Amino acid sequence: MEVNIDVWRHQYPFELLDEEEFSELFRESTREEYSKNEFVIHEDQSETDVHILIEGLADSIMHRADGTQHSIRYFYPGDLIGLMVLLTSEKMRFSVRCLEPVQTLKLKRASFLKIMKDNPTFSNVILDRLSGLTKSLYDEVKYKSSDEEEENENGLFKERIKKYMEKPVFIQPSCTIAEAAQVLREEEVEGLLVSENRQNFKGMISYHEIVEAFMNGESYSSVSKYMKDENFSVGEQDFIFDALSFLKHHPATVIPVMHKDQVAGILRQSSFIQINQSVYFDLTYRISNAKTLEELVKLSPVYNKRFQEFVRSLIDDQMLAYHIAELITNYNDRIHKQIIQLAEDEMVSLGYGAPPINYCFLIMGSGGRKEQTFSTDQDNGIILADYESSRNKEKIEAYFSRFTKRINDMLDECGFPYCSGGIMAKERKWRKNEQEWRTSVDEWIKKLDAEEIRDFTVFMDFRPVFGDYTLAYELKKYVSNKVKNSLGLHQLLMKDTLRFRVPVQPFGRINGFGKKRLLDLKKSATMQIVNAVRIYSMKYGVEVNNTVQRLTLLAEENHFHPRDVENAKLSLHRLMLFRLTLNLEQLKNGSPLSNYVSLVKFQKQERRSLKEALNVAKRLQQVLELSYNRNRVM
Repeated sequence: MEVNIDVWRHQYPFELLDEEEFSELFRESTREEYSKNEFVIHEDQSETDVHILIEGLADSIMHRADGTQHSIRYFYPGDLIGLMVLLTSEKMRFSVRCLEPVQTLKLKRASFLKIMKDNPTFSNVILDRLSGLTKSLYDEVKYKSSDEEEENENGLFKERIKKYMEKPVFIQPSCTIAEAAQVLREEEVEGLLVSENRQNFKGMISYHEIVEAFMNGESYSSVSKYMKDENFSVGEQDFIFDALSFLKHHPATVIPVMHKDQVAGILRQSSFIQINQSVYFDLTYRISNAKTLEELVKLSPVYNKRFQEFVRSLIDDQMLAYHIAELITNYNDRIHKQIIQLAEDEMVSLGYGAPPINYCFLIMGSGGRKEQTFSTDQDNGIILADYESSRNKEKIEAYFSRFTKRINDMLDECGFPYCSGGIMAKERKWRKNEQEWRTSVDEWIKKLDAEEIRDFTVFMDFRPVFGDYTLAYELKKYVSNKVKNSLGLHQLLMKDTLRFRVPVQPFGRINGFGKKRLLDLKKSATMQIVNAVRIYSMKYGVEVNNTVQRLTLLAEENHFHPRDVENAKLSLHRLMLFRLTLNLEQLKNGSPLSNYVSLVKFQKQERRSLKEALNVAKRLQQVLELSYNRNRVM
């Protein structure tokens, strides 16, 4: 398309260019057209040109390392697009998305940078604009992060120092510097408490003072000569926030913890990372920095022995099983995010380019509820920004068909098997744009039959894991409003739940099948509680996904009695604990993962706990059945 460049000759800041510079900058310029939701610039592009926005509206998106996105600013006609990318580092990645049909004038990056180099006045104007953009970006990031930081700090205020303190290491003031150095090396601590009676301390000596003594040639001088006698200390019942603040600025030291006037322990930076937690932090760090699929496979829960031992330690510490399941899900989320990023990078390297429009990858089912154990398959989908009006519709569809297939394939290699029911983003049914998803929800509610009811229950618990989360949030609002007042849908969901009876006889005998009396802990027990709670949450407009959180909100709004809620939570804990223990045993023995447990192997106490949990599930099912029969409309 022909470009009329004369209109820009007298526009600021191009009026600062002489004729030769103006001609050089605009000589190879081209007019570009983009449809709504297409990208003018994408973070995965290695280099980008500079655009002048001629017509339409666009916004700048910052991509964070956790897979989320944040809109930073809008671009209006006359704005320069791509300036921020000139200063982009690895930690700040940006894309520019069209909010409506857009036309731009594209200027060659090399020409633009050359003019900046040759024309200081023009360069200063551009750099001044960049400075303003950088400041607004900083303010935006700070604002976006404030709520998360406040939440984290509130948690710290509740923790007491006694929970984190370690055993103190003492040294006599009459000992030599050389002896102190030996103790430091053997005990692997940052500092020693100087004390004559191992109760009251006179001061402290650290690597800093010991190095100073050695440099002065006084390795055999007494510790008392070099110790610091004015030291920061805390009480064992103090909150940990002050100690963390001190250690942040003095990382190579220890803090004495006092009980009245006596030393009770010490704190150091590593005190706040318990051994089992450090395993988790190490593994998640490796996931976030993995560059290949092979690295991620080794870190997968079903293949990584360290992660399995970590989960086993949490069980031994009597952590609630549904909290362990949430932690496992969070770990799996990190793998999903990294796989999607690797898939994006692979598409670029293969010549398909960066994603042409925005998208949001969804996790559904137990992953959506954050209730995963080791035995979990894929339940996922993807929302694409609307692209029906795009001239590149076929290319967009082909891109995401190839892209999502690669994601599902990589997840399978990482120990997340393909969904036997085909609920995966690579399938067209689960790969739709915004409007298509809304239309599907409407059709589901109007025409839902028994065959699709399972798919809908899996879909209902979706949540975003990567990309533009606003696409998922908007769809969630739409779905919640539609299902809240749909009595027919509630009835169908109740009917489907009642198909799987809780296997408990009137006198408490648990039914199992086969010689080993096998019981499916998921279908025959856990899902009865999950499904019942989901139905009540839909009915009363509770929009969270997690079953325990749903129960809490239902109690707060007086839809469930608090005692019933606690019984349901306890039952979920017991059932999930059985599943986690079973899966760990299967992984240890190299057996296929499943949810089938043999009742023959249960001890008396285990059988009692299982029976109590099943009775709670059965009671919920009976309440549902009464409601179903009372309101039956089909």
